[in-house]
Amino acid sequence: MAEENGVKARSGSVQSIERAFGLLEMMADAGGMMGLSQLATASGLPLPTIHRLVRTLVDLGYVRQEPSRQYVLGPKLIRLGETSSHMLSVWARPHLARLVDELGESANMAMLDGDQIVYLAQVQSRHSMRMFTEVGRRVLPHCTAVGKAILAQLREAEVRDLLQRTGMPKHTETTITDPDEFTAQLRKAQTRGYATDEGEQELGVRCIAVAVPDVASRLAMSISGPAGRMSEDLVTRAVPLLTQAAQALSTDLR
Repeated sequence: MAEENGVKARSGSVQSIERAFGLLEMMADAGGMMGLSQLATASGLPLPTIHRLVRTLVDLGYVRQEPSRQYVLGPKLIRLGETSSHMLSVWARPHLARLVDELGESANMAMLDGDQIVYLAQVQSRHSMRMFTEVGRRVLPHCTAVGKAILAQLREAEVRDLLQRTGMPKHTETTITDPDEFTAQLRKAQTRGYATDEGEQELGVRCIAVAVPDVASRLAMSISGPAGRMSEDLVTRAVPLLTQAAQALSTDLR
């Protein structure tokens, strides 16, 4: 009986952890703020269970209660997120380095964070003229290959909602600023398995990107370089190598 009770206790603890992390993910997907009744509806859990889990998260500093009685993600999560981002960079770098060795151009990894793209890792080309993207830089997804590769994995309604929230500011003469044209490009990216940035963020720079499959975070890997060097022949060589690198990183992250 003692062993059986021990098994039940372990099972209950694991279930509580799963539920607690599930609530944190729901709050993140909802923009970081939800009420108890919203959490109960979204999770299908009884309100007393939700209340107990949320109070525990509040006590631990991972959730905070606002004067409105809504709950928001707490600042203690920032430390976990920063460390996780650093580890993603560590795991990605060997794959990015192989891309640079094989293709000669700078290789990047980026993630969709909220409505923005944040660059998490880069290995630079050894050419004297090369593309440099500062790790930690944030940009809007509509003008980047990594952003397009990630958004191509989402439902069109989600993409249009994001574009409505962020707008589609024009950075160069080739930046796409029409939602219909943009979603058509995403459908094209879905079909061929990669996305491009044809100088849409920065004139004279061309980027090719693929999404990292089957991971919890919305990630993409890319190569970028001067448009004159990023020829169609290089793109043809790059796509399968990027796809292999993204799959290998996905395997590492499981």
